[in-house]
Amino acid sequence: MLSLNEYLVEAEIAHGHLCAGQILGVRLALLGLAKLGIDDPRGKDRKRLVTFVEIDRCATDAIAVVTGCRLGKRALKFRDWGKMAATFVDLVAKLPIHDEPSNTNVILSGATASRSEVVAESKDPYPLNRFERSQGILPDNSRLPSIDEPARPGAPLKPGAPLKPDFGLSGSASDHSYKAIRIAAKESSKKLAREMYPEIENKNQQQMLAYREMSDDDLFSAEWVKVDLPPEEFPGYKSGRIVCAQCGEGINFHREVERGGRVLCKACSGEKYYMSL
Repeated sequence: MLSLNEYLVEAEIAHGHLCAGQILGVRLALLGLAKLGIDDPRGKDRKRLVTFVEIDRCATDAIAVVTGCRLGKRALKFRDWGKMAATFVDLVAKLPIHDEPSNTNVILSGATASRSEVVAESKDPYPLNRFERSQGILPDNSRLPSIDEPARPGAPLKPGAPLKPDFGLSGSASDHSYKAIRIAAKESSKKLAREMYPEIENKNQQQMLAYREMSDDDLFSAEWVKVDLPPEEFPGYKSGRIVCAQCGEGINFHREVERGGRVLCKACSGEKYYMSL
């Protein structure tokens, strides 16, 4: 791991300028990694981590710099909740499916559930597919066609392959649960920054100084949570491509929607974020 100042230099280069949000993001990520015991996220631990961010502001760029998680690598997930918060998922900390309940919360699904915090032991930094197929939790490779195979309109690539993957056991993607730490910035940190540097009128400059010096407890709240992460959400996951029956565009990673017996993309099913001109 680098020092705080070294990461701030990298964050400034990546983001284009240094601001209070960048400092907050670097420290938030450093705390999350420390809680998980990850000390080389861009090296030997690079396949161990998936990060969920909850805001598209300056801090998110800083979090990506520290963790090495990128949207294009599928290791950075964005949830538009408008919160200065991030959840760091440890991919070697798979929670058991059948166990006594605990007070661990579910983040990805947005619900609350019970699950033990007992962590499944594994020396493999990227156990999915390898371990779970050997245990029969995932279907074998014959039911997960290669992404290089040609797609057929409106249907999975191979006859008999499920529209959604069958994860076995209870048959729900929520069976794929991992231990994670969610870190959120405290609103009280802004007031504390004003108290620490009342002589500085510029709010950003005030916070930039204070956020370097505050304790983790003054800056952040931390909560151990459970995150449901099905196979199609993992970095490196390969799946067949399905063609939308309406627009003819390809759909990857099981993002298709079934409407009236037709397999559609989300846009054609009514979830467009754009309108044709």
